[in-house]
Amino acid sequence: MKNSSENFAGVDPVIAKQTIVDFCKKRGALAVGVPDLDTIERIAPPGHRPTDLMPRVKSVISLGVGGQTRGAWQLPAKAMAYSGSTEVRAYSAAYACAFFIEQKFGAPSAYVPPDLDPEGGPRVPLQSLKLHAELAGIGARSFAGDILLHPEFGFMYYASVFTELELPADQPMADNPCPAPSCVSMYRSIGRTPCMKFCPAQCLEGEVDEQGRQKKSRYDMALCAELTQEYETVPKMLAEAVRDEVRSRGAEGLLDPDRKMLWYKVSAGSGAWFAQCFECMRVCPLATQAPQADVISRTEPVRAAAIASQTKKD
Repeated sequence: MKNSSENFAGVDPVIAKQTIVDFCKKRGALAVGVPDLDTIERIAPPGHRPTDLMPRVKSVISLGVGGQTRGAWQLPAKAMAYSGSTEVRAYSAAYACAFFIEQKFGAPSAYVPPDLDPEGGPRVPLQSLKLHAELAGIGARSFAGDILLHPEFGFMYYASVFTELELPADQPMADNPCPAPSCVSMYRSIGRTPCMKFCPAQCLEGEVDEQGRQKKSRYDMALCAELTQEYETVPKMLAEAVRDEVRSRGAEGLLDPDRKMLWYKVSAGSGAWFAQCFECMRVCPLATQAPQADVISRTEPVRAAAIASQTKKD
């Protein structure tokens, strides 16, 4: 196999990066960045570094797509598990980006899956897409279980691409938008931010320093999973049913109301085996009220211009 770097040695990395960013935004990305590869390699644990998956990777591209529509935040929690997620859009944009780089620049590239490492268990991903996005400067960690937030776009879903094309790196955000001023005010009053107060599982804790910045943050993943990700217990559920000496009782256990929802989600192709909560984000002023957090906010200038143009014609 030829050294593919010979095929794109003459590519201007600055122009190539802008071309890639423009392409990703046309495919629906709101924010695109390139984290420093050496920093990822230093922070990520062995087995989960970019070079562990793609030995000749030269750059990681991180992109984020918009989260919920404004209307989705009005839905009850039980409905948010179906209509709240836009993560598939992020993944399709990353797929397209990998193909685009190979077609445009001849540089081997790969979409990076968010999936779990089959050797690491149900809580260990192949790569930390959150780390990629944070180092790329398109998100910063929040009190809400370290969910990334953006000062302009609020809550986003992220995806990554690996490529042998060497691109200039971006820097992490200089200032973390979390906690928002209103969250600091609540913390000063009751010792908790909105996400901490309204979490149904009470799995979030943290401290705000004198400057209104994050001092400490704690996320109890087990408590969160017990409430919102009970479908991770599928192997245990099946094992219990098989072991049950009374066969009819084991079958009934598989088909109780809560577990029926799992089989429905699988058969209907809803795209997820996990329930989701979203309550910490529902009360987050950044997630719901950032300047361009939803489609209505992002397209307001376009609609205003259209109205002004129509008024002028009339």
